[in-house]
Amino acid sequence: MERVCFQIQVKPDRLDEYRDRHLAISPEMLMAIADSGRHNYSLFLREDGLLIGYYETESDARSQAALRADPRTAAWEADMADYFVALEGRPDQNSLRLTEIFNLELAKEQS
Repeated sequence: MERVCFQIQVKPDRLDEYRDRHLAISPEMLMAIADSGRHNYSLFLREDGLLIGYYETESDARSQAALRADPRTAAWEADMADYFVALEGRPDQNSLRLTEIFNLELAKEQS
């Protein structure tokens, strides 16, 4: 299982709207995320707009490809693109990936 963490910057003047959009996310979009193979998906938003996302998947490459090809996600990503600072293309495809340097469960297994 791959654990993926990413970072995006939400425009500070769009924070409330961004939160509201996620409170009203459609069942179709939820299914598209699940169908892509992503599990345990969370978003964390700081008051200055720093957004950190996390999910688990068997293959991030396959998950990305599934979302890129899914018409349910294309509409959502097009609508969401203007919420982000200096991001080219679709947010789900172009966010900055963070490198995992520690995992408690893996460390316990290795010790």
